[in-house]
Amino acid sequence: MTLDVSNLAVDTELPERARSLRRHVVRLTADSSGAHLGGSMSSVEILTALFFGGVLRVDPRDPESEGRDYLIYSKGHASASLYAVLAERGFFPVEELETYKQPGSRLAGHPSKEVPGVELATGSLGHGLPVGVGLALAGKHDRSDYRVFVVLGDGECQEGSVWEAAMCAAHYGLDNLCAIVDRNGIQEDGPTEEIMALEPFADKWRSFGWEVAEIDGHDLGQVTDALHRVPHRDRRPTAIIARTQKGHGVSFAAGMTAWHYGQLTPQQREQALGELDADAESSA
Repeated sequence: MTLDVSNLAVDTELPERARSLRRHVVRLTADSSGAHLGGSMSSVEILTALFFGGVLRVDPRDPESEGRDYLIYSKGHASASLYAVLAERGFFPVEELETYKQPGSRLAGHPSKEVPGVELATGSLGHGLPVGVGLALAGKHDRSDYRVFVVLGDGECQEGSVWEAAMCAAHYGLDNLCAIVDRNGIQEDGPTEEIMALEPFADKWRSFGWEVAEIDGHDLGQVTDALHRVPHRDRRPTAIIARTQKGHGVSFAAGMTAWHYGQLTPQQREQALGELDADAESSA
């Protein structure tokens, strides 16, 4: 399919795109009953690069167009950032974000197929990569050139279904599949390494037959470059481990387990938006 580039940002605009997504996440977390602020903030640069860095071949005017690339946002609890990027990319009006988690809204706490651009209802962790394997395998069977990108949380990678899917992807040589792990190091109950240790994390993926890249998940240059190089090796699926910070961009939430989920007070809302505005001014 032909990539729709009508609303793609040039490289110099990507940082402001990321800040815009963070502003949306702050508002959604404050103006609703709450949101998964920490994990939404940590994945912002990943989503910015995918949707505005010229990576995903998608058309917001025809979200189910044949031959499109697929994004499976497996960490669906962090829906605030997904909704923000889909709205900014034109899949639905930005104004609809104001209905987040309201009665009758299609923007529920976990995303569903009712929302344009959402490929799979997610949030039940461990399901995204298995579905991604199926899509990638179908693409190989049909000799299609689409790619499948799956964004996972690191705590999610404690699920056995993730490693069953990883083994399957390598066995079938699915180089059209890319798993992007938001490695912020914190899950709902605390640090991942205390709950169920994942390290040596990259070595685990390599031992399952994946080509692995480890990057700074908040460096848009590194994120965009790693995504543009998919597949990183013929006949091997790609795993990108993006080292991130929970709650990145908001000082009182950064690296804090307490902000896995919560609701911002009016004062916290204004502080967070003020910090994002100050970051924009300092970067100008």
